[in-house]
Amino acid sequence: MADPSSYRPAPGQIPDSPGVYKFRDAHGRVVYVGKAKSLRQRLSSYFQDVAGLHPRTRTMVTTAASVEWTVVGTEVEALQLEYSWIKEFDPRFNVKYRDDKSYPSLAVTMGEEFPRVQVMRGPKKKGVRYFGPYAHAWAIRETVDLLLRVFPVRTCSNGVFKRAAQVGRPCLLGYIDKCSAPCVGRVTPAEHRELAEEFCDFMAGRTGAHLRRLEQAMKDAAADMEYERAARLRDDIEALKRAMEKNAVVLADATDADLIALAEDELEAAVQIFHVRGGRVRGQRGWVTDKVEAVDTAGLVEHALQQLYGEESGEAVPREVLVPALPDPVAPLAQWLGERRGSRVDLRIPQRGDKKDLMDTVRRNAEQALALHKTKRASDLTTRSRALEEIAEALGLDSAPLRIECFDISHLQGDDVVASMVVFEDGLPRKGEYRRFQIKGFAGQDDVRSMHEVVSRRFRRYLSERQRTGEWEPPAEDAAADGAAAGGAPEPAGGPLDPETGRPRRFAYPPQLVVVDGGQPQVAAAKRALDELGVDDVALCGLAKRLEEVWLPGEDDPVVLPRTSEGLYLLQRVRDEAHRFAISYQRSKRSKSMTAGPLDAVPGLGETRRRALLKHFGSLKRLRGATIEQICEVPGVGRTTAEAVAAALAGSAPAAPAVNTATGEIIEEEQ
Repeated sequence: MADPSSYRPAPGQIPDSPGVYKFRDAHGRVVYVGKAKSLRQRLSSYFQDVAGLHPRTRTMVTTAASVEWTVVGTEVEALQLEYSWIKEFDPRFNVKYRDDKSYPSLAVTMGEEFPRVQVMRGPKKKGVRYFGPYAHAWAIRETVDLLLRVFPVRTCSNGVFKRAAQVGRPCLLGYIDKCSAPCVGRVTPAEHRELAEEFCDFMAGRTGAHLRRLEQAMKDAAADMEYERAARLRDDIEALKRAMEKNAVVLADATDADLIALAEDELEAAVQIFHVRGGRVRGQRGWVTDKVEAVDTAGLVEHALQQLYGEESGEAVPREVLVPALPDPVAPLAQWLGERRGSRVDLRIPQRGDKKDLMDTVRRNAEQALALHKTKRASDLTTRSRALEEIAEALGLDSAPLRIECFDISHLQGDDVVASMVVFEDGLPRKGEYRRFQIKGFAGQDDVRSMHEVVSRRFRRYLSERQRTGEWEPPAEDAAADGAAAGGAPEPAGGPLDPETGRPRRFAYPPQLVVVDGGQPQVAAAKRALDELGVDDVALCGLAKRLEEVWLPGEDDPVVLPRTSEGLYLLQRVRDEAHRFAISYQRSKRSKSMTAGPLDAVPGLGETRRRALLKHFGSLKRLRGATIEQICEVPGVGRTTAEAVAAALAGSAPAAPAVNTATGEIIEEEQ
């Protein structure tokens, strides 16, 4: 790793003007491209104390070995040059959206003498008009099949076209009037081009003029008693309407707009784009990317717009682009889009109405795309195997950790401190093995001490199971300590499997790897717990949430796994699942404590009988005023329980009376 101070430009050398800069590594490869309104201010921010930088930025500046820049006249020029350099150099630390699949588009080759309608994938070509992209190629073919009745444009390949011209006979589509057969001269090149332009106009959303023209022609044919021609025109109109119905109206004002939404987490981001033309969704596409640079939602939007419109011009850039967040400043980006379109482009965040509702739909699609991406990545057997092998190699394990347990601590400002343990086997969650803990050893907030307690309790139970099956014999003082810690409660013998259910006992199996959520302090606490119990055959590491670095016991420096490492991705999934499980438990405890009542403290009184008591008396006030004999009348409540209920209610203060805030009147509880 390079020291950023070794290649820091001299003071005053960096100009205070807009520009684009490149960081290069020791081999001269461009690793990052960025733009700035002021090169001096932006580049100076990279050469501050490395410890104060974002982890991703820190990795970038220590990977680089030199920096260079180019001054431009305006921020719009900087935006264009940044896009060009990212495309040319493909820097490893820049966010780059890549299609999760190659979406098909409907293409019309207007650059040919006889334009052809076809399905196209891949990069766009000059002289071709594109519509879409669409989710499925069959949807394009169904639409084209309906439109060829009205716009009989050529759809055959060049080989078929030349062969038909040589033999003087058109293909089948020419005989059934779904092709104007320019190959045999039924129409001139100019007439065929006019058909292709009308086809493009219809696909671009200008449908009203064509429908009105056909309806008028149908009426004229019927008035002239040309009923067969009128019937054909009627069928043509129905075909056009069916083609239009395939895309439901989502914006009533026939808006032309692109809607862009994002779903992101700490590691990845998914973008979804809906192309709306004439108020109808004409296409959809999406990308998923790793967040390899420190970038917020507005920055992700800017990168998405650069990739989406960097090679577009004219009507391919819509009049309106709706986004979830606006870059600051937004004027250069809007001006850049306007230059590509040739007219003004409105870049904004929808606030209300149909456009906001549609944006919510696009956002849900982005969330689904991100979830599906993670599911596919996690469910792939080869990927999971590679992840486990990478973890074993990075941590120096003898074999892949087939069972991984992760611990996390959760609390609310020191209250309701809880912990979670999640289990992953073969890289997949084993939810039946998840466990929850309440911190009992002390009061207050101390994550390090809590981690020590939880790991100790988990492995004390494991050693207890081994002791009962004869697999481990502890020293006398350890056995006495275990008995005292367990509260003297004996556990049934019978090995790791329960003889009655055949299921594994709780904590019966050891993990090959323990992961704790945290850095050096949490790892040291867990290691101390394992050493105190004499457990030396379980590997241990910690994963710090912010830095995404793997810490090992007794090491001053972390293990840094590559951003593209499947092993790091699996560790992050395990850590995030433990965090989710701990938070859900902590929230449930908090909600229960907020709704707790005096009956909750009555020993032997469960939820069913509490509900029966409240239902019988109608309110807590009436129950408080009841005698023991009256309480015994409730089914399932004996005299002992009734006495306990009466004592608990007598010792609890009645709730303060409710007050009507409008009138100041005290609201009496129903008797």
